[in-house]
Amino acid sequence: MGILAALIIGAIAGWLAGLIVHGAGFGLIGNIAVGIVGALVASWVLPQLHVDLATGTVGTIVDATIGAVIVLVLLSLVRRA
Repeated sequence: MGILAALIIGAIAGWLAGLIVHGAGFGLIGNIAVGIVGALVASWVLPQLHVDLATGTVGTIVDATIGAVIVLVLLSLVRRA
């Protein structure tokens, strides 16, 4: 996957995660970063749980969004502490 595709998928995943986890968004750049980190988290966590979602671009966005939600929930917990 190219850098531009990773940024676009990260932006979409971060934006979707920001909608799912209310009040935890970090703006456009922050959401892109959270989406990319979320994609990395999901690429490790989901295979450990033997979860295999759809393939292709849509599957990548879904996986990255799940990872970004995990990251946003953890970040919001750290913020509150």
